[in-house]
Amino acid sequence: MGIWLIRISVIYLFIGTALGMYMSITEDFGLSSVHTHITLLGWTTMTLAGLIYYLFPKVAQSALCKIQFILFNIGLPIMLAGLAFLLSGFDAVVVVSIGAAITSIAILVFTINILTCLRNVPDFKKSRER
Repeated sequence: MGIWLIRISVIYLFIGTALGMYMSITEDFGLSSVHTHITLLGWTTMTLAGLIYYLFPKVAQSALCKIQFILFNIGLPIMLAGLAFLLSGFDAVVVVSIGAAITSIAILVFTINILTCLRNVPDFKKSRER
């Protein structure tokens, strides 16, 4: 699952970069909030989650990992599309709210997964002292 998150995160990086280039070329920065969310949630957050899942396979094997993966990849595009429409003058608050709620639930599931699955993993310093 970790590798899939990293692969998808690169797509968000490409989209975020393309949007940033478009805004720079046109000198229209009206979608800068969308750009920020694509790069921070889509690229950075998904890459870090993917690396964590890759480094800790036990965490990646849990059902919570799959739930988080599905929710995040449904919620984030909905939120981003809604935010783009909202910033373009359309009434899309409900769409943004639904996407943000799904994305937030995914992050909560990720948090629970990490805290429960890594509860008994010795920390690095203690394992090196042995």
